[in-house]
Amino acid sequence: MTSPAIRPGQAAEIDAFLAERIYEYNAAVTGYRDFEPFGATRLSEAGSIEAGVSGFTWGGCCYVAYLWVAPELRGNGVGSELLSIAEQLARSKGCRLMVLSSHSFQAPGFYTRKGYEQVAQIVDYPVGHSDFFLAKRLASMS
Repeated sequence: MTSPAIRPGQAAEIDAFLAERIYEYNAAVTGYRDFEPFGATRLSEAGSIEAGVSGFTWGGCCYVAYLWVAPELRGNGVGSELLSIAEQLARSKGCRLMVLSSHSFQAPGFYTRKGYEQVAQIVDYPVGHSDFFLAKRLASMS
């Protein structure tokens, strides 16, 4: 048996392996086997990504891992549109809760204006800043 060692450059491969093992365990313990990743992008006329959102649904919840809008498009409703698309998907899958995080220098105010509540804060992540965990309860589709 070899000792654990940091292997730079292999993070994506290791992440994928570990995520699969953790999902297998989580599914076995909770009974939820409905994990589904999602992503949506807005493309420029040239076909490059100028905004996007990604995450996953699982166990009645939706986690937004990333929401990014090119600087020149910020403040024009693009982020709101992408977040709304994620929330609509979550509702269509019966999710009751949206979860995400945002650093203090990113957009926590944007999310609170969209009905998200701060449920936790980690001070000094990164040093001199904070990371906020936010959640929003979803009304079911009728």
